[in-house]
Amino acid sequence: MAGYTQLTAFHLDVLREVGNIGAGHAATALSEHLGKTVDMKVPSVNIVSLQEMTELLGGTETVVASVYLRMQGEAPGTMFFMLPLGQSKKLVSRMIAGEPYDPAEGVYSEVTLSALQEAGNILSGSYLSALSDLTGLNIQPSVPALSIDMAGAILGYGLIEISRSSDYAIIINTSLTEPENLHSDSIHGYFFLLPDPDSFEKIFGALGVPLHE
Repeated sequence: MAGYTQLTAFHLDVLREVGNIGAGHAATALSEHLGKTVDMKVPSVNIVSLQEMTELLGGTETVVASVYLRMQGEAPGTMFFMLPLGQSKKLVSRMIAGEPYDPAEGVYSEVTLSALQEAGNILSGSYLSALSDLTGLNIQPSVPALSIDMAGAILGYGLIEISRSSDYAIIINTSLTEPENLHSDSIHGYFFLLPDPDSFEKIFGALGVPLHE
């Protein structure tokens, strides 16, 4: 947990700026994919415990849509992009320009799952690209894995798989809107970024704000 305890408000501001640049990249990619203007914002970046991660999503038994990937290269780590079901339905309806669907009812059609996978790929790839560009570090995503399950199960699987030694994560709140559609609701999701312990020093050192013991 040492890396997390050394993070100051300034470090979080730097991460928020990285998030905003990643959101800009993602908004451009989504706008091109959808053929309409999409805006993305990062209202806040915080450090949360694993318990708080599930609480933000509504509890361990809340069903969510999630894209999980490993950050590979010079600053390895883990990333989750998670949407509560209500938010995922809105995102899919925008992606396929059709009616919302409800994964909780067992509707795992190829079209809707493909839309969620595509959105997750665009968003996570954009954030990692921004982090890589700003740090100059070689950071590549693994093939993203899409899951629709209880939040506790998804987080537990991902964290056990990589034998994490920390109980904390960086959360990047994300809000997506269509400025040209005054009747559309914002879509709110969460990026949970869990750099491996040694990656903290590398990332912040490369950003010019090294951690100090």
